Amino acid sequence: MQKHHLLLPLLTLLYCTCSAPDAGLRQQAEQAMKAADVAMCAAAVKDGFHAALLQYADSLVVKYDEGQLPVIGRAALNAQWQAQPDTKAISWKPFKAEAAASGDLGYTLGYWKYVAADTTYYGAYCTIWKKQADGAWKFLFDGGNGTPLPAEEWR
Repeated sequence: MQKHHLLLPLLTLLYCTCSAPDAGLRQQAEQAMKAADVAMCAAAVKDGFHAALLQYADSLVVKYDEGQLPVIGRAALNAQWQAQPDTKAISWKPFKAEAAASGDLGYTLGYWKYVAADTTYYGAYCTIWKKQADGAWKFLFDGGNGTPLPAEEWR
């Protein structure tokens, strides 16, 4: 009878050990997502916003923009942007990343800044990232909104 009393705590410990998230795996994924987000921003400043996002977009991407319906799929996003001028005047910076325990999915949160000829606009964004079969990170979802004042990082 005492063996049964030990069995439940041992099974609970085994379950928790096997199903516990690997903190190292999550931390690596979070660093990799932030690095991909920062690299995408650098590409946007260098090559243009549309070009950079298309480069980092998963084929099943969903892109939300203020005042517009979502665009679904990289091909549809490319088609929408073909008739629009690209810009190198937008930049952003992630301030948070969180990964799933599996280490292959997560999100970044950050602030963006768009510098126009006569004013500067500020906002916040959320990007959901997915680790690809080749180890690269591509984003599945991106959306944001304008904010009335800049985040502290942009001042």
